[in-house]
Amino acid sequence: MFEKILIANRGEIALRVLRACRELGIRTVAVHSEADTEAKYVKLADESVCIGPAPSGQSYLNVPAIISAAEVTDAEAIHPGYGFLSENADFAERVEQSGFVFIGPRPDTIRLMGDKVSAKDAMKAAGVPCVPGSEGALPDDPKEIVKIARAIGYPVIIKAAGGGGGRGMRVVHTEAALLNAVTTTRSEAAAAFGNPIVYMEKFLENPRHVEIQVLADQHGNAVYLGERDCSMQRRHQKVIEEAPAPGIERRLIARIGERCAEACRKIGYRGAGTFEFLYENSEFYFIEMNTRVQVEHPVTEMITGIDIVQTQIRVAAGEKLSFKQRDIEFRGHSIECRINAEDPFKFTPSPGRITNWHTPGGPGIRVDSHVYNNYTVPPHYDSMIGKLIAYGDTREQAIRRMRIALSEMAVSGIKTNVPLHQELMLDARFIEGGTSIHYLEHKLAERSEVKKT
Repeated sequence: MFEKILIANRGEIALRVLRACRELGIRTVAVHSEADTEAKYVKLADESVCIGPAPSGQSYLNVPAIISAAEVTDAEAIHPGYGFLSENADFAERVEQSGFVFIGPRPDTIRLMGDKVSAKDAMKAAGVPCVPGSEGALPDDPKEIVKIARAIGYPVIIKAAGGGGGRGMRVVHTEAALLNAVTTTRSEAAAAFGNPIVYMEKFLENPRHVEIQVLADQHGNAVYLGERDCSMQRRHQKVIEEAPAPGIERRLIARIGERCAEACRKIGYRGAGTFEFLYENSEFYFIEMNTRVQVEHPVTEMITGIDIVQTQIRVAAGEKLSFKQRDIEFRGHSIECRINAEDPFKFTPSPGRITNWHTPGGPGIRVDSHVYNNYTVPPHYDSMIGKLIAYGDTREQAIRRMRIALSEMAVSGIKTNVPLHQELMLDARFIEGGTSIHYLEHKLAERSEVKKT
């Protein structure tokens, strides 16, 4: 096992990794920007190194500074968390070339799954169902593009091969709009991701977003830890996640889960990963794989009892998975609300000093957050300041506990999206379960129209 790990991230995930390390008896190094000098995890880490000014491009994305910090502190491994450099194959390669262990998949695996076209090809070869679409990248010939779209059937969606986080995609409903959409998406992809390659898929009208959590070691062992429903989204950003996904037959989950685990074995996957699917009419369609720990990993931890972050570390240290598929039991239900520093309905960021921070407790309640009284939320990063997780024996109990927890949560000095979560926990369609990825957008649009009238 490692003696010292450098945590190349910030916020709640930095604290989450730090806690996992402490439980394993591993010393920690927290790197931080000038804006995060007073962060809780920086104070709790065994060592800390400032790697640059507030802008992430000069700090958390500054590869030479992170490598230097690992060198001067004698760290053995680097945990990238999520976001920032966590899915950057060049960074993973640089880490390994510098003599450190990257706590995640091998660089070539990240590269394979980071390109949506090659990822889809790999999944097809492994028997994982994919959304009907173009065979690889779209050609340059306009006639061929039109031909492909007609074969798939409108509406279609044009996606950037190197895209992610809801960026680099465009829905096309008519042939007249097709070629312009392809050209525009190519230009945007080249500018945003340095990769102009785009591909085409059938656009599903009302799918759910369901994902499968996997864990794999370098000895050829791989398991799936069930599924999460992440359909409550706004602008492709998840707001609420839950496990298991309501209303999906367990035999379907078992079938798709085993295919994901088998895909991991075939591509030689190592570490934690998530297969993301669109789910419609009892069918799963692969869209992408995230080669890192997910924001929403706690709901899976709650229903399985497996510490995903510790398992990442153990696997990176060369250990075999300590459990097999038959050992994994799914118990109860868990829901996670992302707590953001933003206006709950206008969604404008609300950075600033938190004058009061009181988090809830009680049976089945977990809070993952780096925030404390008088903490200042910097304006430079993502608005998420914590995650509130509720667990119950049933989904109904988890919802009731979440309602109570939200009512107990007190935050002053900034705005948060807690009122939105309170409203959603009382929403009839959410309570019923199985909303599509478009549900929240439609609900917010209706609210806006009512306000206008």
